[in-house]
Amino acid sequence: MLNGIESIVKHYKPHLNGERFLSNHEVSKKLNVSLRTLQEWRDTGLIPFIQIKGKIIYRQSDIDKLLQKHYFESWKE
Repeated sequence: MLNGIESIVKHYKPHLNGERFLSNHEVSKKLNVSLRTLQEWRDTGLIPFIQIKGKIIYRQSDIDKLLQKHYFESWKE
């Protein structure tokens, strides 16, 4: 039980007004792309982000929207 609690505390990310924010590394891992690719996507306006004093974060909802926007249904069964 203690291990479970430690795991929850370790991976807990507070929400701000119901929104979860992700770091560069978290988005990179989630999308399986390099940090350089994320930078290129930011530079070209493909992915929305927030930058505060050099720290870049992303809204979880924006990442989810990006994935939905670029989702293609399989046409083969």
